[in-house]
Amino acid sequence: MKPKLSVVIPVFNAAPYLRRCIDSLLAQSLRECQFIFVNDGSTDDSASILERYAAKEKRIRVIHQCNKGVSMARNAGLAAAEGEYIGFVDADDDIAPDLYERMHTAATQEDCDVVVSNFVSELDGHQVVTSYPFHSNMVIPEPCIRNEVLPFFMRSDSLNTACNKLYRKRIIEAYSIQFPERVALGEDGMFNILYFSRIRSMLYIDYTGYYYRETPGSATRNVAAKDYFMRAVEVYESDTPPCYRSKVSPSAIHRLKAVKLIHNVLSYVHIYLEPSANLSYWDKWRYVSRMIKHRRVRSALSVYEKEMKGRLGGYQRLLLFFIRTRSLLGIQLLTAYSRYRNKNNQARGWSHENHDVRA
Repeated sequence: MKPKLSVVIPVFNAAPYLRRCIDSLLAQSLRECQFIFVNDGSTDDSASILERYAAKEKRIRVIHQCNKGVSMARNAGLAAAEGEYIGFVDADDDIAPDLYERMHTAATQEDCDVVVSNFVSELDGHQVVTSYPFHSNMVIPEPCIRNEVLPFFMRSDSLNTACNKLYRKRIIEAYSIQFPERVALGEDGMFNILYFSRIRSMLYIDYTGYYYRETPGSATRNVAAKDYFMRAVEVYESDTPPCYRSKVSPSAIHRLKAVKLIHNVLSYVHIYLEPSANLSYWDKWRYVSRMIKHRRVRSALSVYEKEMKGRLGGYQRLLLFFIRTRSLLGIQLLTAYSRYRNKNNQARGWSHENHDVRA
């Protein structure tokens, strides 16, 4: 029997979290699922864990390949997918039992090309829900996707992840959409821009059933290994796909890219200066100094401040002032105050700032 949806899970040295992820998939209330695990050259026990589960559960398929990266692993899963819709899960995350039943029901009832839901991030023991400013539980047609959703991808990273979405397989096949190879960061965002540029309908459900877990290799703990800022500059400088440029004007793309770059800089300032960041004191300041002096940041600042005029709080305006005047001391004092304030807010049960750098 053909599955209703296929879920692709790339796996690389995820043994400590893998069983929990698999169990959450097998517990789905929607039973007609195909789970495609792509073992991307793991050197831990991931392969044996996957094979033991596959021997007992016919819905699981395991693909083994040498280490090629998450994009190639996902593309291998896409090639093997049989369902009408396709979802993605990371091997160190888990999902609510009714996630795919809710999303698939929404997709089929409204005949939508994509369904988007919220997700929860667990950061330093605290949970933050990422939601979106789109109309919920109603079909978003192509004109609104062009005017609202596509620009959102250009100015923000928060919609980038592939893991809180269901995609219609025939659109992926019709336009040969794949995750980009040899891209260290941002592969989800590039995939989504290609996909959302081709669709005619979208549904956003204001429901949270995907649980993203911060691990030792994630952004806030791995800033020394991955140069997030330079990747953001590459995105800023890169050409957008023709299918996107046909729907959004060049001037709008320039403004949206400037907003996204400065949003990233504001986020990375906090990440680099976190006490838990695995960098020396001088390395932290070297990273921050390089960011605020970079010519692309200097040129994007004026565009950002014009676009965001009237929408920035006092803290953001002050941080931008210190960035514009290249005041490292001011940035240090202000971000230290922010951490102190957020710590007190968390102790009182209030929400805290979420500096999202997911792919």
